[in-house]
Amino acid sequence: MPRYLGYTLGDESVPVPPPSPDLMQRMGEFVEEATKAGVLIMTGGIGPTAMGAKVTLADGEFSVVDGPFAEAKELVGGWALTECRDLDEAVEWTKRFLAVLGEGEARVRPVF
Repeated sequence: MPRYLGYTLGDESVPVPPPSPDLMQRMGEFVEEATKAGVLIMTGGIGPTAMGAKVTLADGEFSVVDGPFAEAKELVGGWALTECRDLDEAVEWTKRFLAVLGEGEARVRPVF
């Protein structure tokens, strides 16, 4: 069955408050349901760019620049790897995730 990567976007300049206990409970229920349905394979969050590095290969030479990356406008905030029949099913699960979250934007792409 095809796999899809769904991810949310963030902006490091905008502080994000910790999730409320209610949101944590609703998200936990959603994750449990998606896991039992055999759709959710793995989830995770992405650390800030200050904790990362940018690796470039140009003209046979590598360069490594430590974060943060000021030029970044859209950053991956969190991600989920799902296994769905097709893109339509992956989109439906993503809609359900966003409904639990309350608002936001997520992108879904096939994994090859």
